[in-house]
Amino acid sequence: MAEVEGTVFGHRDGHGFLVREGALPDVFLAPQEMRSVLHRDRVKARIVRYDKKGRPEGRVLEILERKKAPIIGRLLHESGIWLVAPEDKRYGQDIIVPRNAVAGASVGQVVAIELTEPPSLHSQPLGRVTEVLGEIDDPGMEIEIAVRKYEVPHIFSEATLAQAAALPDTVGAADKKGRIDITDVPLVTIDGEDARDFDDAVYCEPAKVGRAKGWRLVVAIADVSHYVKPGEPLDADAYERATSVYFPRRVIPMLPEKISNGLCSLNPDVERLAMVCDMLVSGDGEVHAYQFFPGVIRSAARFSYTEVAAILANTRGPEAARREALVPQLLDLHDVYRALLRARAKRGAIDFETTETQIVCDENGRIEKIVPRTRTEAHRLIEESMLAANVCSADFIARAKHPALYRVHEGPTPEKKTLLQNYLKALGLGLAIGDDPKPAEFQAIAQATKDRPDAAQIHSMLLRSMQQAIYTGTNSGHFGLAYEAYTHFTSPIRRYPDLLVHRVIKALIEGRRYMLASRAGNTRPVPAKKAGKGAKAGLPAAPVLVPGGELEAWEVAGAHCSANERRADEASRDVEAWLKCRYMREHLGEEYGGTVSAVTSFGLFVTLDGLYVEGLVHITELGSDYYRFDEVKQELRGERTGVRYVVGTRVRVQVSRVDLDGRKIDFRLVREGEDALAPRARRDKAAANDTATSEIVTLKQADRAVKAATKAKARARSGAALLPSRAGKSAARKSGTRGAPRGATRR
Repeated sequence: MAEVEGTVFGHRDGHGFLVREGALPDVFLAPQEMRSVLHRDRVKARIVRYDKKGRPEGRVLEILERKKAPIIGRLLHESGIWLVAPEDKRYGQDIIVPRNAVAGASVGQVVAIELTEPPSLHSQPLGRVTEVLGEIDDPGMEIEIAVRKYEVPHIFSEATLAQAAALPDTVGAADKKGRIDITDVPLVTIDGEDARDFDDAVYCEPAKVGRAKGWRLVVAIADVSHYVKPGEPLDADAYERATSVYFPRRVIPMLPEKISNGLCSLNPDVERLAMVCDMLVSGDGEVHAYQFFPGVIRSAARFSYTEVAAILANTRGPEAARREALVPQLLDLHDVYRALLRARAKRGAIDFETTETQIVCDENGRIEKIVPRTRTEAHRLIEESMLAANVCSADFIARAKHPALYRVHEGPTPEKKTLLQNYLKALGLGLAIGDDPKPAEFQAIAQATKDRPDAAQIHSMLLRSMQQAIYTGTNSGHFGLAYEAYTHFTSPIRRYPDLLVHRVIKALIEGRRYMLASRAGNTRPVPAKKAGKGAKAGLPAAPVLVPGGELEAWEVAGAHCSANERRADEASRDVEAWLKCRYMREHLGEEYGGTVSAVTSFGLFVTLDGLYVEGLVHITELGSDYYRFDEVKQELRGERTGVRYVVGTRVRVQVSRVDLDGRKIDFRLVREGEDALAPRARRDKAAANDTATSEIVTLKQADRAVKAATKAKARARSGAALLPSRAGKSAARKSGTRGAPRGATRR
């Protein structure tokens, strides 16, 4: 059998997978094989057999590289032995700590641990405590855990801090040399109420485009590249982070606060350096002409989205009265936005209406409430203005045939395309996608189905069929936005790819070429197209020597930025999940109305009304009927009753279990909504309820319960909160199949 190399990804149930680079299938590692390795070790293995579906199973031959990052967990003392239970359950083994290596930590505290002896077939790993983070209930502890768990760089180097401190507080005369002064243009910033860094400002006025009506749209972006130079400490730290990471009540910035909130923030009534995209937009929303130039600006005002939305809704209201001089410009911005929106619809760009939420915490870091983020005309106005500037930057670079980082979003893979085609055919919508899907086809389906009761399910399937957007030096277009070329230009304070694009544009303006050097000692991150397995968790793959050459350097930079973007998203979601679990622990036993948000072979994910918290109703909680999962229709259907569950089904559930360590919430079905019942089921509902207690549990369900019972001791130690009644049945859920339902992979 063949020998293969790859990175181990553990599973909380004890087994694991060896993930190989490229499109090669993962190799299953049995629990016995995982005893001598840890999650994220790089190993060599031999494929020893294939299962009935042709999936390989391996045996570990050699440990090629041990992951050196500290492991975060809680310190326990059991039977006279000190040990740390890793917070990330994919590690699979507790780590024994000698008595003299606990560094003064107390039982139950969260600590960082460094391995001193790796695991083997006959012994557990040994380690020593290197950092005591504090008590699990300390405010902000969930963030401290997340930044270490996902290896998010959160401490700037001394050299970076020294360089930032040496920067001036204001723009000097020397900084303005060679720049166009547009401080007389009343640019304004429009951001959220809680924003602290303002990296974009906009201005609009009517203008002639040829002989027709149009607009002059100016987008000014903070010129971070003037202060952050290649090869300097600031640049090294910014590249390592690649993006700012946003948590409730805290931000891990890409750049020190001196730059992000001060020198490069486009605060009102102060001079700032900017890279300016000056556009002429025609009446039909097409960018007729544009130019880029380094400029000096002075923001005339700082608006919030709420304030602008109120002004646009009522130009005679109190908000408009306070900003009377700037109201005409806001109306012009709104006019050009509507024109850009028409052009968006014409080219067939996809625009799904989704509900984003914001967690509002109290002073102790606990959830006070979860509120939906409302996208107003003000949000959309800024979004379209930024899209226009990003497209111009991509066009400018492409015309010069200069390498850069493009933001690429490709259409469905052949497998996902076939699944979606079958799904749409099964629904009988009379709408379909072709063998070479176009964005307009997706948008047409979304528009045609937006008023259907199952619109949420249809739109979810459309979204899940598409690939994740990545950064790459190879331009393949942006499928979702229907652009042939697209870059990120508008947020250099918080995204490293934008900073690189600024450097390229500035070099082209100056008539030179920007050379991106390969960074010595870098490792190539997991290819972004396999982001669900490695890059999604922000984890680098095995060290790979980067070939010499400019294009290779751009590809490496793109893969690095894509991986770190996934890491930031994963860390943010982890913290939000922790906060939601902590919040729901206080509501055990309470009942809520909810909507099925995803259907899987092992149960239903339900989002609670008003709380926007998602949890699992395991298939064993759906009653005595035997449910089959239809992958094509994305539904669970009862064999006897005909009851069917799809995305959008209304249900009423009870909070039955909260696993804080696993970031999981389990619900118990109280009753299903009438839209879940088949006609026969409605007639037989009363009879079915009377006989439910006498039904024989299927062998498969009984087997799950037996397996779960063997894990009871481990679960009792995990910190999970369980509703006393029916605890055994709730514990029968198959935790190993849990995961983010929307297009996420199994890890």
